[in-house]
Order: sequence, then structure tokens, then C-alpha cells
Amino acid sequence: MSITDPPRTHHTVTAIVVSHDGARWLGETLEALLKQTRPVDRVVGVDNGSRDGSAALLTGSLGPNAVLTLPRSTGFGQAVAEVLDRLGPGGGREWIWLLHDDCAPDARALQTLLWAADQDPKAGVLGPKLRDWMDRRLLLEVGVTVDRTGRRNTGLEAREFDQGQYDDGIKDVLSVSSAGMLIRRDVWDEVGGLDPALPLFRDDLDLCWRVRAAGHRVQNVPSAVAWHAEAATRRRRRITASGDHPRRLDRRNAIFVVMANLPFRPLLWALIRNLFGSIFRTVLFLVAKQPANAMDEFAAFGSVFGHPTRIIRARRARAKGRKQSYAAISRLLTPPGAGYRRLADRAQSYLAGAGFVESAGRHHLVAPTQQEEDGEELLADAGVLQRIFSNPGVLLFLALALVTLIAERALLGGARMGGGALVPVVGGASDLWDLYTEGYHQTGLGSDGWAPPYVAVLAALSTVLLGKTWLAVSLLLLGCVPLAGFSAYAATRSLISGRWTRVWLASSYALLPVATGTISAGRLGTAVVFVLLPVYAALATTVLAGERRRARRAAWGLGLLLAVGTAFAPLVYPLTAILGALAALAFPRRGVVVSVVIAFGVPPVLLFPWLAQMARNPGQLLLEAGLHQPGLVDPRLPAESLLLLSPGGPGMPPLWVTGGLIAACLGALLMRRNRMIIAVGWGVALFGVLVAILVSRTPVTSLNGDAQAPAWPGVPLAFAATGMLIVAALTAHRIVEFHAAGGTRRIAALAVVLVAFSTPLLAAGMWITKGVEGPISGTVREVVPALAAVNSAGGERTLILRAKQGALTFTVLRGRTPVIGEADIPVPDGPREQVRIAVAGLVSGRGGDDARVLVTHGVQYVVMTAPVDPEISHSLDSQPALARMSLSRTIGVWRLVQPATLPPAPPDDPWHSRWLWAQALMVLVVSVLAAPGSRTETDEQAPQDKSEPVRELAAR
Repeated sequence: MSITDPPRTHHTVTAIVVSHDGARWLGETLEALLKQTRPVDRVVGVDNGSRDGSAALLTGSLGPNAVLTLPRSTGFGQAVAEVLDRLGPGGGREWIWLLHDDCAPDARALQTLLWAADQDPKAGVLGPKLRDWMDRRLLLEVGVTVDRTGRRNTGLEAREFDQGQYDDGIKDVLSVSSAGMLIRRDVWDEVGGLDPALPLFRDDLDLCWRVRAAGHRVQNVPSAVAWHAEAATRRRRRITASGDHPRRLDRRNAIFVVMANLPFRPLLWALIRNLFGSIFRTVLFLVAKQPANAMDEFAAFGSVFGHPTRIIRARRARAKGRKQSYAAISRLLTPPGAGYRRLADRAQSYLAGAGFVESAGRHHLVAPTQQEEDGEELLADAGVLQRIFSNPGVLLFLALALVTLIAERALLGGARMGGGALVPVVGGASDLWDLYTEGYHQTGLGSDGWAPPYVAVLAALSTVLLGKTWLAVSLLLLGCVPLAGFSAYAATRSLISGRWTRVWLASSYALLPVATGTISAGRLGTAVVFVLLPVYAALATTVLAGERRRARRAAWGLGLLLAVGTAFAPLVYPLTAILGALAALAFPRRGVVVSVVIAFGVPPVLLFPWLAQMARNPGQLLLEAGLHQPGLVDPRLPAESLLLLSPGGPGMPPLWVTGGLIAACLGALLMRRNRMIIAVGWGVALFGVLVAILVSRTPVTSLNGDAQAPAWPGVPLAFAATGMLIVAALTAHRIVEFHAAGGTRRIAALAVVLVAFSTPLLAAGMWITKGVEGPISGTVREVVPALAAVNSAGGERTLILRAKQGALTFTVLRGRTPVIGEADIPVPDGPREQVRIAVAGLVSGRGGDDARVLVTHGVQYVVMTAPVDPEISHSLDSQPALARMSLSRTIGVWRLVQPATLPPAPPDDPWHSRWLWAQALMVLVVSVLAAPGSRTETDEQAPQDKSEPVRELAAR
């Protein structure tokens, strides 16, 4: 039957229009109602105490006898009930058509709804497809459902446009909106109409649920259309039917409707889910700095379950048909997977800076008003995969990840990674947590020193990765190239226009010699700083030039991330502090001093005991996490290496690889515009190079005094490269101007582009061809031989001897390969000096009490690693206090005849655990202060503010 065929049943339609301060929409709503192709039989207007002339509009269109005036606090359901109490029944099959004052139906909407009613005699409620009032193409609703916690779900994508994709027939749904709802009068009377206890929000869901429990059908008719402004849910007018905030009222009613309509067994599960879900969402809102939302969530749950008698009465009133109809209703509830998808969307919103924006009660996600860069917007109608793989940053990350996998082919699949500055990666997250939290460390000769804070960072990341420390280290070290590329691309979004410029900057940064050298030498500390450095630059820009609230939030974030970087490579703190102080003096703004103090005050506070411990040996500030070995640095690093951003050591590409980058940056000096930008960028670059020269010429003794060599200048050269890249990228728009000018300028522009892109392309090609070269390996051996480890179950220690370049070094281990961080714990000078003298006596064949000294320090085994010196092995064999267990060209193992006695551990310092708790609390507080909150009207203008320092510089 076609839509234009006459109805088979005589229908009578009574339209009820309820208004409340909706004059801005009411005129169009009434005009649409009166222009229906199938006119209504009766129409009544209800005005709930409007103060904007809505009552006059109703009277002017419908006549004074068709308008009912009610108090301002009257709810929608109560207003409809008042009309029906005064109206007698109509003829034939009577239908009630409910219209909000901000809902304008299409001219054929009523005719289409009645046609749908003729198709199914069991239809009790029919609803149109709802579109947005402002954007008439935007879908709001084609039926509504909820999950068992009351979370509303329309099944629509964010900002999904109506392209007829849902117009394939009438659909059974759990609920339709009361805006445009067509309900049979007898069904209304049977179920009792809208619950007056729900004056706003979810009253339509409750009504439709009861209609279905009574055996009738609720259907959405997509071919019938209405436009809805959602004035109440979008807070476009003040709500007076309830004194509660709209968010709290919506959440409370959502929980109440679910609790009132579910059968008993599903009710118990829903109760548990609501309890823990509300707690979880409250915490998320607090983290996102939305205390009002957190209070609304908590208060809504408490107001429902704090009045159990109200739920009991509601369940008794809805008892009929509830259990029998649940099988059919449960199929219409939100599938379990949709909740996880919503959580993922909120997490994505949080990471994007929008915070955990709660959309309860809304029909769709509100689109951001700011304009995205061309080609980088996440298409509203696209699927998840399309949105991800259309992002140049993601594509760049994948390309760099592919290059990394090929270059690191020799490291993949090994049993144990280590070598260079990286100790063999053993143990799990629990071992790292134990190392960080224990007051006295039995490792080595024993120490009461503070474990380096980077151990806690690795332990936290390992915990997230299911306790896999090797996976956390692999992600940070082996994955630093793609991570740094994505970090540079994302962090420069507000600074640099043009996605291809950012792609060049990010790829050039990620493939710098610093990165390849970091991986080859196993420098975990530099790898972390290398990834974080672009984020430092972006946050510092916001601190200096952002809107005050955003600047303060960025300051807390910069301080927290700077603390992480300082824990891995302490040199990063004085470098950023100097640059930050100079920037604050150069660009003074109101409140910037406080933000700078916060940013650079957080790291010393969070890292205080460890930093105070390091202050006793200032040379340690030049080192980083891991071992300091002479073979990892170039003691005579030439000047051209530093100028070409090559820090020396293993894994360095040829110097000419970075020539294109240097040429592009030098070319920026020829630009007549943006002089201040160029000066600042080159100032940072020269500062980094000067610090690199100083660092590469300063000999530093390792923490435990077993090695002395210059520090590696990778971190300051990364600073220098960042300054150069930003200079070149910020002047890249001139290339576009030259290209547009034509002639020789176009040729020059193309030449500059080719030279600039040569650096990432040549670096990637060389790295893929040569692979990872250096001491790092994926299959390192255990430091402590199995023969000694198996017999050290009681914690006995092992003395490891190494002969290097005519010198003999020693390390004391506690019966196993040390976990990451143990090598960075200082050993008291007294015991170490005693062991040093005893070792010298043993290898010289002196005899005496040397073996007894070792035994009193818990040493039970002596191990000589490759290459085994015959003279040393002969001296050890000649000692009566030693018994040889194994000897070959690669390793020798001796056991002290006298049983070792482990020195007792001193009592724990109570202040140690108290500080750890205080540190954890401070980290939590700083994280909350740094976390992005909900976007306000001011925040929406943030993208314009972010680039203000660049514009200010450009103006000079």
C-alpha cells in the first residue's frame, strides 16, 4: 500500500503543544503543525508559565479557548495529563500527538505516521525521524535505547547526516522521543501516561518501556521527519520544572527508569554496574577537572538509591508484564560492546584535549566549532579506520615504524636484550616496584641510597603492559624513532601550518643521528627525552602565550613531563630551565612568571631526595639512565660532527646525511622576513651546540667509580636540532610563495624542497641498509653464570671481574643479573674501598685476609668474564681460600671455601615510605592539574592563542 492511500481505519488526532519560554522556536512549530497535509482534528496549546511571549503566540495561532495556562514549575507529562483530563475521547481510534515548542514536523509527518499505524494494528507508539533544528541535514534520532546503566544510545555516529540510510522501513525500537510522539489514547490510558515524577528527561523512555511491557509495539517511522532544537538538553533555556541541574536530573532519571523497569535478576546486575560505573565516572570527571559533573554523577546515584521506597513504589506500579516482556525488550537494549566503544570515544576526546565530556541526555555529540586544518579533520561520517588512516600523523608513524622494524631486524626475536648502556633486561614490573620502594637495597654490596625515579616510570609502564619489562623497554628504546616522529608531528600542530611541512619536520627529527645512536648504544634515557622534547616545546609555547587557564594547565603538564625526562637524563632540566628563563624574560606577560615557576618547580619537588643525592656528585648530571662506558663515546669528537648534529659513538650515519637539513636551516637566514623567529631558533640551536661541545669535552666518572669517559652529547644536540627544524619549518611558507612566483624562484623552491627532504630519506635508507650497529643485542648472556646463580639461593653475592684495556674492573652482584636501575644506586665508599683492596690482593696473589674480607661482605663466588687473563686465573688458582668450579677461555668461576656471611640490613627509615606516599600523592595531584579539562568558550579560541608567540615574533 502506498503512503497516499486512504487509511483503512478512521483516526482521530489530538495534537498537544507544550511551551515553556520557547518563543524563538514556537512560531515555526505552530506553522508546521497547521500546514500538515493530514490536518489534526483537535489541537490544544499548553503554556507552562512562559515569560517570553509564548502564551501570546499560542493564543494568536490556536485561539484563546484552545490554550491552557499552567504554573511555571509544571513538567511536560503533567501538562499533557491536564489537557487529557479536560478533553473527552474523540471518535474512532484516537491518537495523541505530542509536540514540544521546539519541534517542527514536516508537512507530511502526521500523514506518514498514520499510514504506519495502519500497517500494524499492534502499534501503540510511533515516532518520526528527528533532525537537528539548526543543521537540517544532521540526524538526531531514529529510535532510542539504553544500556543497563541508563546510558542513552541512538546508534548514530557523531554528526551523522541524513542520506536516507535509515529509510528502509518501519523499525521496532525501545523508545522514541516525546518530541513528535504519536500514541494511541487507549494505550495512554492503559499504562497511565507519562510519569509525573519525571518532569523532564527519560519520561519518554519510561513511557515506551511500559507500553512495550503492556504488549504493544513502539516503532520509529524514518519517512516521517521532524526538526528538534533540543533546547532543554542543550541548555538553551532555563529549566524550572526541577531545581536540579539538567545533567544531574537526566542521570538520576536514567538510573531510576532502569531500576524501575528491569526484572529482579537483571536489576541486581544493573545495580552493581551503576555503583561501580558511577564511581568510575566520578573519578574520571575529577581527573578531567570537571568537579560539577563529578558531583552531579555522584548525587544522581545517591538520590535514587537514597530513597528506596520510591523505587519500590515505581516497581510495583510497573509489575504487570515486566518479566514476560523482558525477553523481547532485552534484545532492544544497547549491546554490551557499545559501552566499550563509548568509553573509547571518551578516551579519544580526553586525549584530544576535550576532556571526558559527558553527553548524557543529548541525542548526538556536539561538533567542535573550531576549523581543522585542511585535510586533517576527522570526518564525522567516516568509520574509525578511515578516520585513523586518513591522518598524516598516523601514516607517518606507520612509515617510521616500518623503517624501524627493518633496521632493527637483528634485535627482534632475541631472548634477552641488553648491551652498551643498557643492562640486560630481566625481571618484571614487580621487581622494579620492589627496587623502587625498598628502603635498603641488598643488590651489590648493599645500599640505602634512593633508587632512581625512572625505575618507577618503567615499573608503571610495565604494569600497564601486563608486567612485561622487556616490552616497556622495547617500546621506549627500540620504538623511539616512530614515537618521536609522531610526537613532533602532533606537538607542532599549533605552531606550524601545512601538514607536509610538519611531516618533513617530524621525519627529519625522528631520523636524526641522535636517534640511531641512541638505539645502537642502548641509551634508554636519551630515547625517552628524545620522544618528549617536541612536547616540551609545545607546552612551553602554551605556557608563554596561551590563555591564562590553559597556560597554567600546560605549566603543570610541562613540569610533570619534565620530571619524567629529568629522571632518565638529568641534563634536560638545566637546559630547559635556562631556555625557559630566557624566554620568560624575552616575552613577559601577566601570569607567565607563576607558570614558569610551576613548570620548573615541579621536577625538583617530585624528585627531591634523588636530586639531593645526585648533588653530592654533580658530574652525574651529565649522564643518563644505564651504564657509563668509555666505548660508547668518542673521546675526540671533531667539531664538524657536532655542527652536523652527530654526537658520535656507535650507530652514526655518515656526516653528509644531515647536510640537507643544515642547508635548509642556513637558507632560512637569507629570509628578510621573520627575523626574530630565525634569531630565536638559531639561538636555541647554538646554545645546544655549545652545551654539546662542553659535555663532549668533560670527563665524568661513573657512579661507582669503575669507568671514566666524556659524557655523550646526544641530549643537547637534540635541543639544537629542534631549534633548527622549527626555524626551517616556520619559514617554509616562503617556499610556497617562491613556487607561486614562477621562473627562477620556482626552480629555487623545488631545489630547497629536494635538499630538505634528502635528510630523512637518506637517513632512513642508510639505517635500513646498515641496520642497527653497536653493542646493543637481542641475545645477551646472563651476567651471573648459571653455576653461581643456582648456588646463590640464600642471597650470596658474586664478584664479577673484567679485564679491559689493561685495567681490571669489578662489580658485585647478588646472585643474579641486576634489574634496570640497580646500577644507578650509589654504593657506600667504605665497603667498596675494602672490596677493592681485597680484589687487588687476590689477583696479585698476595694472600692474607683478602678472602675473609670478601666473605664478610657476602661474596661467595668469583667470576672472570671473557677474555680470561691467564695470569689472573693462575693467581686465583693459587689462593687456598678459593676453589675452582669452572675455567675456560670465555669464563672462569671460583668459590670461596669459607661460607659467606651476609651483613645484616639496617632498620628501615620510616621517612622513606612516608616520602614515597607523599610522592605518589603529589604525582596524582599534578596529573589532575595537568589533565585537559572540558572545553569552554574560551578554550575553543585556544588554537588561535597557541601560535601567538610565533605571530609576535613574526611581527618583529
